[in-house]
Amino acid sequence: MFSSEEREALYKIVYTRRDVRTFRSDPIPDETVIRLLEAAHHAPSVGFMQPWNFILVESDEIKERLAWAADKERRALAIHYEGERQDQFLNLKIEGLKQAPLTVCITCDPTRGGSHVLGRNSIPETDMMSVACAIQNLWLAACAEGLAAGWVSFYKKNDIRDILAIPPHIDPLALISIGYTDHYPAQPILETANWEKRRELDGLIYRETWGQRGN
Repeated sequence: MFSSEEREALYKIVYTRRDVRTFRSDPIPDETVIRLLEAAHHAPSVGFMQPWNFILVESDEIKERLAWAADKERRALAIHYEGERQDQFLNLKIEGLKQAPLTVCITCDPTRGGSHVLGRNSIPETDMMSVACAIQNLWLAACAEGLAAGWVSFYKKNDIRDILAIPPHIDPLALISIGYTDHYPAQPILETANWEKRRELDGLIYRETWGQRGN
């Protein structure tokens, strides 16, 4: 069992964690990086398939190329928005990829475990769901270590495969920039920018069947 202080610390980390876009260049101690990766590696995975790998990027040259891929896709996606919404989208920063001392590319191997993995036979996407759990563990651990993390979520997968020499059957699911920051936001960046607000939990809960509210 956990003490009330330990329980409160967990919830504090969950509610404090933010997506961060600006970083200092201070290096992260190697032992801290290993703790983050151990936390990610201890995530649950369907059928215990553990489909993840972690590519650690510290080279300025490679970070520049990753930032190029993200910026190219950001500009391409901007056509889907108009007016103020487009300006807000184009203001989303990808400089963190170049600023942060470490970027982790977290990948998904859909062949891990062979052709018959418990759970994946019914729902193929469970490999990506499992990697998402590893990403969350990494992010929460970074917050607990006093580090900031930013998830870059727009790029062409083949660009990232080319830059990081990833085999064609492996999916690069996330680029997570990690480092120390002087600007840890109290609210999600997109909420502060009036892009979206956090939905009320009550409106997302049904009882027994879809659409049925409790008393």
